[in-house]
Amino acid sequence: MSALLQLLWLASPALPIGGFSYSEGIESAVAHGWVHDEVSTAHWLSQQLRLSQARGDLSLAAQALRAWREDDRATLRRLNDWLLKTRESAELRLQSEQMGRSLLDWLRNHDTATPAQIAQCQALGQPCYPLVMALALAASEAAPEDALLAYAFAWAEAMVGAAIKSVPLGQSAGQRILARLAAEIPAAVAEAITTDESRRQAFSPMLAILSARHETQYSRLFRS
Repeated sequence: MSALLQLLWLASPALPIGGFSYSEGIESAVAHGWVHDEVSTAHWLSQQLRLSQARGDLSLAAQALRAWREDDRATLRRLNDWLLKTRESAELRLQSEQMGRSLLDWLRNHDTATPAQIAQCQALGQPCYPLVMALALAASEAAPEDALLAYAFAWAEAMVGAAIKSVPLGQSAGQRILARLAAEIPAAVAEAITTDESRRQAFSPMLAILSARHETQYSRLFRS
């Protein structure tokens, strides 16, 4: 299968890893009035892409992608440990663990990764989603930039889908927001690729607070 088709498959919302069930704080932001229409939703997700994804998970995925291709097991373990330690709420950690576990199950049933890579991933104990997705992307043999573009677009599409349901928004509004995010993704990927371990961060205080509050929110559609 071509690298492009593999990237399209991995970025598809039909990938059975449960991404549709998480809003990553959007539902809580709606409940607290921070997100309430198309403009505020676009601003929220744009900031999350730039301040959280580009400097955090997307940056780590870039480093994990390289580590998988170089079979650098020490780096892979260090990256996964960092992910587990820096999830800022119980919901965000459970999301990363569940999606990582589901994606690993998917990889077991396909020829995307080798049995040795699957075993290595499993040996991490609780392989987190960015690390497992990096394995799937590494196996595609796509260029790092293209692989991370697919990773980022999958995140953007999932978040827009969550916003459409929770704000709520119409489909046209959702597509306009997705268009804005798509235009901003290349810069986020470029930043992620050039961010080394000393500059990678997971510091999004408002997102963390809203995620923690979501755990006891009275009415919820999403798991985060």
